[in-house]
Amino acid sequence: MLGVLTILILIFKNRVLRTFIAFILFFFIGISSVCINDDRNYESFYEHYLEDNSTVILQIHKILKPGNYYQKFEAKVIKVDNYKTKGTVLVNVKNDSVLNGFCVDDKLLLKPALKELIPPLNPHQFNYKSYLAKQGIHHQLFIEQHQFLSLNSTTTTLFGLSAKFRIQIQESLKKYNFKDNELSVINALLLGQRQDISKELITDYQRAGAIHILAVSGLHVGVILLILSFIFKPVERIKYGNFLKTVIIVFLLWMFAFVAGLSASVVRAVTMFTFLAIGMSFRRKNVVEFSFISSMFFLLLIKPMFLFDVGFQLSYLAVFGILWTQPKIYAIWQPQIKVVDFFWQLFTVSIAAQIGILPLSIYYFQQFPGLFLASNLVIIPFLGAILVGGVLVIITSLLNILPQFIAHFYGKIISRMNAFVSWISHQEEFLLKEISISLNAMICWYVFIFLGVYFFIQKSSKKLIYFLISILLVQGIFWLELDESKSKEEIIIFHKSRFSIIGKRTGQKLFLQHDLDSSKLIKENSIKSFRVAEGITKIEKSDFKNYIRFSDKNILLIDSLGVYNVSGLIEPVVVLQYSPKINLSRLIEKIKPSQIIADGSNYKSYVIRWEKICLKNQIPFHYTGQKGAYIIKNE
Repeated sequence: MLGVLTILILIFKNRVLRTFIAFILFFFIGISSVCINDDRNYESFYEHYLEDNSTVILQIHKILKPGNYYQKFEAKVIKVDNYKTKGTVLVNVKNDSVLNGFCVDDKLLLKPALKELIPPLNPHQFNYKSYLAKQGIHHQLFIEQHQFLSLNSTTTTLFGLSAKFRIQIQESLKKYNFKDNELSVINALLLGQRQDISKELITDYQRAGAIHILAVSGLHVGVILLILSFIFKPVERIKYGNFLKTVIIVFLLWMFAFVAGLSASVVRAVTMFTFLAIGMSFRRKNVVEFSFISSMFFLLLIKPMFLFDVGFQLSYLAVFGILWTQPKIYAIWQPQIKVVDFFWQLFTVSIAAQIGILPLSIYYFQQFPGLFLASNLVIIPFLGAILVGGVLVIITSLLNILPQFIAHFYGKIISRMNAFVSWISHQEEFLLKEISISLNAMICWYVFIFLGVYFFIQKSSKKLIYFLISILLVQGIFWLELDESKSKEEIIIFHKSRFSIIGKRTGQKLFLQHDLDSSKLIKENSIKSFRVAEGITKIEKSDFKNYIRFSDKNILLIDSLGVYNVSGLIEPVVVLQYSPKINLSRLIEKIKPSQIIADGSNYKSYVIRWEKICLKNQIPFHYTGQKGAYIIKNE
């Protein structure tokens, strides 16, 4: 099929037809790439061989940020019984089960109890199941010390070598008495490891608009490329020097990627700048744009699911914004003083990058750091020195020749950077929080930005009309969604373990019956995410008195007292709360409910019993702990 399409492109001379066929060709290339990269399409996928008493061998592939109760790892399923297999699972190991945790390439022998990943149980919460599925992970398992056997690993992967080298670096750095926050930031900046950064520090960098500094990404690799280009510029003077310089730079970039753990974000950034470094060596026009598109195509060809990765989307949109808009913004004013010109360039790059990512970042993160310019203008000029200094600190610490005063000085620089970011993040008046836009609105905003910049670049009456239409489009989607929000009515039985939360939404108001204290309700993630995403402006506590009449439906709430009034109720929806001691079979026989719902406040043993009774009586049963929040819409 792909061959036929390629031949057709070569045969046809009509430009429109060739473009159309090329589009179809790339579409099928994309589908083929997705199928090839999905482990489930192979006969050797682990799930095809698993039986009740199967024994599997797992090989640790990646160490994740630990939770409160479990250490988390990505592991390859390399063997099921005597069959060689492929596929990745999420491994959760109880904190006290392993003294020093596992290392990359460690092998475990066990009898797994694989569980499907759970989707979010409340509306508008982060879908961890979908996130992992896009990384090829579809199951997880929970293990304790007595449930696995560690095996001697005779094979070492590239990821394992990288991890061992990083551990050696981390051990050498620990000798120099860096503070916890200093060491964790050094690990993030230079080694690509963010697992040890405190939640508070991560939040500070997010609120200051400087979180990209803690993730080894295009910014770091770009700075390193500039430094290496400057250092090896004299090589250009010798024969084939340009080629030799490019080879050295590309090699060193991939060495940096190796040290940083070959994570997805690092590999993406290094691939992008590898193409750029090669392109720059040809000294052709539009080489940057060509390198940018080529690297994106190459990455998506190898890993098509990168397309759904937030980091991939933000990285390429930021670069696109810089390439497309920065020269035009810079042309507005061209300072003659070099220092002023440097900061003006930095300012325009930051603005251009924000133009590229603004709608998407608001869509994903629901906030906008107003002082992102301040944090970037202060930190980025010194980032090159911080990175170079960090590399020297690492090399000298590995050789045991790092003077303590230099380690202390470098640690102070990191501390000052953390303190500055913390100060920026606490300027609450400049942090725009809880902004929610829909997917449709985000697309409309990009149309507006694209046509606005297009008009700014090439002013004409035709482009002005397009730009004005885009403004009407943004306004139209805003008023449509606002009208929908104001007219929306629904009942939501939220899920929260050991608690009951029932909401009645009327337009932009939410009436809640709950047993949480006010301080817990404010922090309750399920309510906050629903409020922000749905544009709720007011929340009031309510008492539904065990009965709600909604949209021609009778909703009966039965709590721990087990007292209810059924007179006049026709096929009501029954909500069970706080484990009521009732005879459910008798209740079903008496009122013939259309649906029975059990929320998170009930004992699981009760829920299991109720589910069996409902199945026997052919009554639909919904447990929020398994199926998520139950929503009744106004029809």
